[in-house]
Amino acid sequence: MFLWDKIVFGPIQSRRLGSSLGINVSPTDVKICSFDCIYCECGWTLEKSIDPHLFFSVEEIITAIETKLRQCKEDGIFIDSITFSGNGEPTLHPNFDQIIDTLIVLRDKYYPKTVITCLSNATQLTNNKVLTALQKIENPILKLDAVTEPLFRLINKPTISVSVEEIVEQLQKMKGNFILQTLFFKGEIDGQYFNNAAEPHLSLWVEVVKKLHPKKVMIYSLDRNTPAQALEKVPMEKLQEIVQQLQTFGISADAY
Repeated sequence: MFLWDKIVFGPIQSRRLGSSLGINVSPTDVKICSFDCIYCECGWTLEKSIDPHLFFSVEEIITAIETKLRQCKEDGIFIDSITFSGNGEPTLHPNFDQIIDTLIVLRDKYYPKTVITCLSNATQLTNNKVLTALQKIENPILKLDAVTEPLFRLINKPTISVSVEEIVEQLQKMKGNFILQTLFFKGEIDGQYFNNAAEPHLSLWVEVVKKLHPKKVMIYSLDRNTPAQALEKVPMEKLQEIVQQLQTFGISADAY
């Protein structure tokens, strides 16, 4: 599969974020994540231990970010979003809050109109430092692919002790000030067929979204190679139906 080979990459053109400057705080040779999602473009989570010493240091990350921002500014390159993504779950970095605080200063210096985005699986919202850091940025984009425990474990395969019920409870701490992202797809894993865009799961998911009432919902389907093989994308027509369903409840939503 694919791993980013540096701390800062791009800007790349993103379907959801426009011109996006990526930030990878994880190692370049191994994925570190609290999930082992069957669809992840970075492949399987082979390193199950989360060793804080494996991450890039704060100094390395900040130096790389400022160097790139300065270069982009000098070259007249437009940036819509500075985006934490990379090789795993960015909020697992032991100094994630410090990185966010410093990045806000750098953003205000070089690109004051650019938003800061973090793509996260929401497993670290129990950490108050992570929760506070995510509340400081414009685009905390938090994942919720399944709302029942069996489907959650089938799709996201957590590598830490966490339940989907706990994640939903933690998401409520964001008080709606976040973007929810969900990947809708179907397939077969270990002899188990699933389709998280079909009933009864879809209605259960909608009820959770209504309770969380995020400022926006982003839904999409498969677009890249996946480590699990027998997976299929959900047609855009179906995604648009889900968008329209959410909009009837006053929830802003888009399909990508």
